Formats: sequence, C-alpha cells, structure tokens
Amino acid sequence: GYFYSRWNRCIWSSHDLSDIVFIDNYIFNKDVYIQFNSTVGKYVGYTKHGVYNAELWNNNTDQLQSERAQVETVCKHNADIDQQTITDKS
Repeated sequence: GYFYSRWNRCIWSSHDLSDIVFIDNYIFNKDVYIQFNSTVGKYVGYTKHGVYNAELWNNNTDQLQSERAQVETVCKHNADIDQQTITDKS
C-alpha cells in the first residue's frame, strides 16, 4: 500500500513570537515531496512530482496567501495560548 500524510507545525523560540515559522509538509511513503516554509514564502519540491506541484502551487496567489496567513491565524494564536498556559503554571 501507499502512505500519504500532511504534517504542519509552528516553530518558535522566543516569548515575543517574532521568529515564528510555519512549515507544511506533504509526505508520500515517509518522504517529504513538497514543503511550504513561511520563511521562504513559497513551496519547495524535493522530488520530480514535488517540483512539478510546487511550480503550480506557487503560481496560485490565493493558495500562497492562505499558506502565508497561517503564521498569524494558526501559529501565533496557538502560541499565545501555549505561552499563557506555561506562564499560569509557573
């Protein structure tokens, strides 16, 4: 069989969240074939199929804007909640 998954995550290391990064991985059979990284600001393909899709998706401005917005709508929102939880327990 085949295994497809999509993992996304937010990474940050400071309390002010100025360095927060959103990463969205598309995985097929345990190999990342395409990735969006908010620091890069576009999709990057790691296989022939991934490069092909990255070119298509990077030309779709609505899709790129949606991915770029994830830093604010998902990452910073959840990071604020996590920071509050940590501060409340210390």
